[in-house]
Amino acid sequence: MTIKVGDTLPNGQLSESTGVDNDTGCSLGPNTYNVADLVKGKKIVIFGLPGAYTPTCSAKHVPGYVKQYDALRAKGVDEIWCLSVNDAFVMNAWGRDQQVGSKLRMMADGSADFTKKLELELDLTARGMGVRCQRFSMLVDNGVVKSLNIEGPGKFEVSDADTMLKQV
Repeated sequence: MTIKVGDTLPNGQLSESTGVDNDTGCSLGPNTYNVADLVKGKKIVIFGLPGAYTPTCSAKHVPGYVKQYDALRAKGVDEIWCLSVNDAFVMNAWGRDQQVGSKLRMMADGSADFTKKLELELDLTARGMGVRCQRFSMLVDNGVVKSLNIEGPGKFEVSDADTMLKQV
């Protein structure tokens, strides 16, 4: 059953690469984290999307959360995570291209394991993209889902930063 408001996030791991080797320009890491450890005692906005460098994700989804970072923090949000079924190196490079700085954590779910535990996977195999993440946003407080917005196929109407800002 798809995760819902009131549920505790499932146990799982996500990866993140945050540094760049100054000599090679390559991403460092990745570092793997247990989700339960990362959310403990924190209020976190998580937004998921189908893939790094995809049109809507790059033009609207990520920039919206970067723009609303200060407003979300002012409402008590500790962290904002961008979750995608990409590897940590791709997420790091995309974050640099999107100029997220330290505003967003670009969290990788390379094999869609965590996404599948949320039951928010999206099978785009027929389009050559494999299993991806549905577009969604959620507010998580100490590991418990407080709000959840899942987009319909091909839509970008409810998972944006402005909607989340109203729900915090």
